[in-house]
Amino acid sequence: MSTLPDRLARVVLSRIGEPGDPRLCGLVRDLGPAAVLDGLLAQHALDDAQRDLAQRLGSVDPVLELERAERLGVRFVAPGDAEWPATLDDLARPEAHQSGLGGLPVGLWLRGPRRLDALAPMVAVVGSRSATTYGERVAADLSASVARAGMVVISGAAAGIDQAAHRGALAAGGTTVAVLACGPERAYPTAHRALLDHIGATGLVVSEVPPGSAPLRSRFLGRNRLIAALSTGTVVVEAALRSGALSSSRWAVLLNRVVMGVPGPVTSVTSQGVHEQVRKGAMHLVTDGADVLELVGAAGEHLVDVRRAPTRPRDRLDVRDRRVLDAVPVGRPAGADSIAVAAGVALQHVQGALERLASSGWVRRTESGWRLARDEPHGQDPVPDLRSVGE
Repeated sequence: MSTLPDRLARVVLSRIGEPGDPRLCGLVRDLGPAAVLDGLLAQHALDDAQRDLAQRLGSVDPVLELERAERLGVRFVAPGDAEWPATLDDLARPEAHQSGLGGLPVGLWLRGPRRLDALAPMVAVVGSRSATTYGERVAADLSASVARAGMVVISGAAAGIDQAAHRGALAAGGTTVAVLACGPERAYPTAHRALLDHIGATGLVVSEVPPGSAPLRSRFLGRNRLIAALSTGTVVVEAALRSGALSSSRWAVLLNRVVMGVPGPVTSVTSQGVHEQVRKGAMHLVTDGADVLELVGAAGEHLVDVRRAPTRPRDRLDVRDRRVLDAVPVGRPAGADSIAVAAGVALQHVQGALERLASSGWVRRTESGWRLARDEPHGQDPVPDLRSVGE
């Protein structure tokens, strides 16, 4: 029996282990990945946890695993690699444990052109899968504001709030990162294939499990700790009292990240969890992107210097026209009257502004109202119309 290099040993352990398993993470921390794998192969004096891992070894070939990943456009990143982000090292702290999960990941599987270590500071936007129209609108608009400020929006690509957050960032021309509980080449839910493929082509898809891995229920909680660790702050938009989204906020607390919550109607069950956490003082109350940027220290730190940034076509719009454009929803089309209310602009001006914006290619009229156009005008990079995916 020959000892594998640490990197290849991590590939094997990534295949046989589960995300956030503190037993495996502890063994790797104390002994090193190669020594852990050698012990499992030797089948000598194994405890119950090690026997469970050894039974899953089978014929895992790390070289074939990496070759298969490469064919799928996926790469493996391990602690100590240049692309490994320092923020994840906080997961190695003894206090960073919750619900039987904890420890530094054995490695990560990434799909996408962006380097994980070189991304701008991230803000996590998470929430209920059973989101209301209000929740999706707030998540999309908040994410768009954060993305326009130069930050990266990170979420879990789930139905409801997660997908709205990703789409809001994309519609603003920003970067978004999706963290999955399955292999990075898979689409879960399957209705989000177009969304995830676009994120994989322009941003980054991240997973703690290798290609081919299924989205097991237990893996979602491990996924949530990665979202919290990679972000500067976590925003929860709609979460019931027992919502899984609250596990992301609890991880953020353990990791000393900023935790924020968006209020909803007092009668809404999907906002009860957020309201309770705000009442307890566990979350800062935020209502828009400006609140988020202020709390995460983004006003002037690590962001694009707007004074030196190139002028965009949007910047050349009349101030009120720009307010109208910002009020056009990312999701379902809206009527001029509701856009006027959202923009705080008189309906008479909104009607004229929408016609001007339509003639310039910013918005388009549909049978049910106004919506953002598929492409930004004047030679800007196109923003794909992903808003109908999964609806």
